[in-house]
Amino acid sequence: MDQLRGTVNGPVLLPGDDGFAEEVAGFNPNNVMEPAVAVGVTSAADVQAVVRYATRNQLPVAVRATGHQVVKDARGAILINTSRMQDVRVDADNRTARVEAGVDWARTMFETAKHGLAPLSGSTATVSVIGYTLGGGQGPVLGRSQGYAADHVRRIEVVTADGELRQVTAESEPDLFWALLGGKGNFGVVTAIEFDLFPVTEFYGGGLHFAGERMEDVLRVWAAWAPELPEQATTSVAVQRLPPLPELPEPLRGAFVLHVRFAYLGSAEDGERLLAPIRAVTQPLLDGVRMLPYVDSPLIHLDPPTPVPYYDATTTLREFSPEVLDTLVEFAGPASGNPLSSIEIRALGGAFDREPAVPNAVPTRGVPYVLFAVGMGGPDQADLLRSWLERMVRTFEPWSVDGRRMVNFLSKDEATAPDQVRLAYGAERYERLARIKRRFDPDNMFRINHNIRPE
Repeated sequence: MDQLRGTVNGPVLLPGDDGFAEEVAGFNPNNVMEPAVAVGVTSAADVQAVVRYATRNQLPVAVRATGHQVVKDARGAILINTSRMQDVRVDADNRTARVEAGVDWARTMFETAKHGLAPLSGSTATVSVIGYTLGGGQGPVLGRSQGYAADHVRRIEVVTADGELRQVTAESEPDLFWALLGGKGNFGVVTAIEFDLFPVTEFYGGGLHFAGERMEDVLRVWAAWAPELPEQATTSVAVQRLPPLPELPEPLRGAFVLHVRFAYLGSAEDGERLLAPIRAVTQPLLDGVRMLPYVDSPLIHLDPPTPVPYYDATTTLREFSPEVLDTLVEFAGPASGNPLSSIEIRALGGAFDREPAVPNAVPTRGVPYVLFAVGMGGPDQADLLRSWLERMVRTFEPWSVDGRRMVNFLSKDEATAPDQVRLAYGAERYERLARIKRRFDPDNMFRINHNIRPE
């Protein structure tokens, strides 16, 4: 351990050391990481030193940035915490940004907005840019017009299992470039990425919260309305049983609601016309739709900005038909007794369906809807919440798209089941990923993730 401390600039911590718990903490307190050692890296050179140390000592390597997707406990592993790597560089002339491994979307949006540009960011500002992008990255504003965040990456800087820092592009390392974009952290430690930006400064959007008792009426309109939206518009819905938190607006505190999310890249007048059919159903409890600066795009989903304990599960839907709607009302409606905090359906389509100029491993192209549910609670509620989450996946299985999943939504339970990971990608894509894994990580050093095993 002294040898490692002498080769990295950041802290090297063991269990019981001051600061160790903070170094390994994730966003979800239910998913506790328990590595043998944690290293707070400050540079790509630090990452190389850690990976080489892990090779010499035959240790698996786990990676944490903001800690939103922790899928394994990392026992016996060496954890690389990249949160200190915070460099952001914007090239306004070429409309690109280069960000290091610890940067989140809040920081990135702030820096790009100075130049009148926007990234393909997600619904939550506190998520790591790199973790989000390596899982595909489905944005609530630009996604249906531009595709996945992974579709617009130009360069990836990654330390592979041999300790080498590679500058990976579609031309220099086509297989590795393909696999990293969708394959998450299975192929190395990504220390920085360069990606495209878009000349967007504002949008018309936000959320409408309706009384949950009217969810069936609103969803019947939404089901017909969402597929007809232009690609400049994006929508999702969530059936929510909100906690009685003081930070929530009074109409939402402890309420059962249907949250309709909407974003439109156009004028307020055109956006209002598009949204009119939803507004016409019934009066919302809270109306948060208006012209917003792009940096306020997290207001669409209103995801919790601070750590909360939860359990989750995900699947896909090939349609949102009357049968699916009836099933959703029975499963999550007013009379269901469902304890889950949020059951959301994201409508995809548009550019999400199109192959990018440079193909990648994102597995949900052509999937019309993603279904994702969260149950908030600690270990004392684990059995109850997990049983409802498993029931959700079973209930909607008849409409699932070949068992595929959105990689960034894979839960700890799903990501630790090899058959579920294979299903998420589909057999052909998974087998190609496994072949590339064997080439770049034959000993499966990077396995503290939703693991793709070397062929």
